[in-house]
Amino acid sequence: MGHIPDRKKASDFPQELLNLLDGYVHGRLSRRDFIDHAQKFTVAGATGAALVEMLRPNFAWAVQVQPDDKRIKSERVEIPSPQGNGSIKGYLVKPAAMKGKLPVVIVVHENRGLNPYIEDVARRLAAANFIALAPDGLSSMGGYPGDEETGVAMFQKIDRAKLTEDFVASAAWLKKHPDSNGKLGGVGFCFGGGVVNTLAVRLGADFNAGVPFYGAQPKTEDVPKIKAPINAQYGGLDERINAGWPAYEAALKAANIPYEGHIYANANHGFHNDTTPRYDEKAAKEAWDRTLGWFEKYLRA
Repeated sequence: MGHIPDRKKASDFPQELLNLLDGYVHGRLSRRDFIDHAQKFTVAGATGAALVEMLRPNFAWAVQVQPDDKRIKSERVEIPSPQGNGSIKGYLVKPAAMKGKLPVVIVVHENRGLNPYIEDVARRLAAANFIALAPDGLSSMGGYPGDEETGVAMFQKIDRAKLTEDFVASAAWLKKHPDSNGKLGGVGFCFGGGVVNTLAVRLGADFNAGVPFYGAQPKTEDVPKIKAPINAQYGGLDERINAGWPAYEAALKAANIPYEGHIYANANHGFHNDTTPRYDEKAAKEAWDRTLGWFEKYLRA
């Protein structure tokens, strides 16, 4: 087993550098541009290229529920998606000692496919007595490639309209699963947070609870189509995404949709992702407790 490097915290880096990183991981900056801009930061005397390595996800940090944990059982599934890319693969995780039918939750990844962090989130839900499905949006391109930068590059080539249909098909398949109690929730991160908002719009009354983490908000005129209670989670330093929250909140309120919005002070975009230095342990724990509480409240029959 290789040496696991010491975990770096967001506070170990200048905020301007973390903002540059946000541009890089979302495709607004190339690797070369990121390195060029990062050169002026002398974090531990590191070069721009070394900073990329320091900021790279370390999946060994993130495993909270091991794949062979006795509390869960998992399988790989393939779901038909005739309106999308034909089919989409996913990771389905259930509690090992299931009694009766259970609520189901779709877990939607960031803009790089189904990586080990998101698989672990699905296992955390199964350990909390939910059935969780984490689809891989890169299925049509061969699946998550095992490397974040390659995954981001692949993701930028995906047909977004077809990909949305893949997630709609996944959610519908999960809701109708033989072990489902008929109550469907969704949690997603970054791109996946936006997908959760989209599923709430698209599925209407067939979607029963949504927890979008720092996700793009739906168009204001689409918000009345939402019937699911929404619990939105945001990092206080994430100005780009947070700018859309006031209008979303006003529209949720006007449509009488039960909602909560939580903005965690001094937390970055991606604060729940415990594989990167942007992870904020306190904010992540609070947000996750709220996530489980929301699903307990709205999905247990």
